[in-house]
Amino acid sequence: MSMPPHDDLATLDTEAPSTREPEPRRAASPWRGRVMVVGLLLAALNLRPAVTSLGPLLEEVRGGLRMSGTVAGLLTSMPAACFGLFGVTAPRLARRWGPGAVVCAGLAAIATGLALRAFAGGTAAFLGASALALAGIAVSNILMPVIVKRSFPDRVGSMTGLYSMGLSLGTASAAAATVPMTDALGGSWRAGLGMWALLAAVAALPWLFLARDRTHRPEPAAPVPETTAAHAPENGPAGRATRITRSPTAWAMAVFFGLQSTAAYITMGWMPQIFRDAGVSASTAGVLLAITMAMGVPLAFVLPRIAAGLRNQGVLAVILGVFGLTGYAGLWLAPAAGSWAWAVLLGISNCAFPLALTMIGLRARTGAGVVRLSAFAQSTGYLLSIPGPLLVGTLYQHSGGWGRPLALMAGLMVPQILAGVLAGRDRTLEDEI
Repeated sequence: MSMPPHDDLATLDTEAPSTREPEPRRAASPWRGRVMVVGLLLAALNLRPAVTSLGPLLEEVRGGLRMSGTVAGLLTSMPAACFGLFGVTAPRLARRWGPGAVVCAGLAAIATGLALRAFAGGTAAFLGASALALAGIAVSNILMPVIVKRSFPDRVGSMTGLYSMGLSLGTASAAAATVPMTDALGGSWRAGLGMWALLAAVAALPWLFLARDRTHRPEPAAPVPETTAAHAPENGPAGRATRITRSPTAWAMAVFFGLQSTAAYITMGWMPQIFRDAGVSASTAGVLLAITMAMGVPLAFVLPRIAAGLRNQGVLAVILGVFGLTGYAGLWLAPAAGSWAWAVLLGISNCAFPLALTMIGLRARTGAGVVRLSAFAQSTGYLLSIPGPLLVGTLYQHSGGWGRPLALMAGLMVPQILAGVLAGRDRTLEDEI
């Protein structure tokens, strides 16, 4: 699978003509910051319900659409695939239309996709509608760290925490409320999944204003030192010729992001089924998934602040990984008896996501660097995470149990810890390339 060079994705903040004086910025309206905070929260609330609303009803969806275990595994792999494939377009779209307009369009795509999949008559239509919603999530995923860095440059940690808290809240709410909402709507899984389209439609409203506001312009590119220009290849400017793929930190961030995404989407897609196979009811399995996701609400707000105050964030990656290994061991030994404890432990482990977002903001000194690192780490990371949920579904179908899938999950946690240690080192992208 070919991908465009990531340096071509890096020009959102860097394309500024050197011969033109920078245009003066208009003073932002005094309430624009408040609208931005509301917009970030509402967007965050909608970046996971398309995924976590499906897990508690996966058995009903499989029965209604006659899906095999392998196809269900493909369905649970779709978030990572779409985030990787569509995410690479986000910087280019934002350079053309502006980040606010792209996020607004992304939320509209989420609402449309969630509404359409409620009416899907077959597996192909369901997958296509899901892909539309996930494409909207993908571009918003990439641009959120960029918007935070631009809008709140002196509060990256706290605003990333607020955004991550909203994301965790939306994730948990969808997991907990989908089954009761489905029952209240007559027991149709279509109605239960389709209702989440309304939340996405509401979330797009503040972004209609933010998309039109032009006061927040890209920062100009830093001047290129003569020594750098002198040694640049002849095929283009130094900023484009130096590839982000030469950065060890960028690769460590991509691997860490990819493996934590693998763990998260396996959890969101398959954990309710693990509990249901152990004898837990569908509604309780949904609540257990909600508890796992809800752990991120307080921790996602606190963890980025802690991470931003440390010179090296690797120790946090180790701690979160140990919680994950303990949770997987518990699911293997006593999935039903200790279900509440395992849900909490895995919820703590899943806070590797806000840690990864925070490290993206800390591993670059400029907005342009954050764009490059965010696009590379998230797009590459999501592509790396595609096989995980699919392999779990295949192993589950062919082994008839959860022993081998859980062994795979635990095994992937070890390289995640190692990559987190490397990504957490006190260095920046600009220093390496």
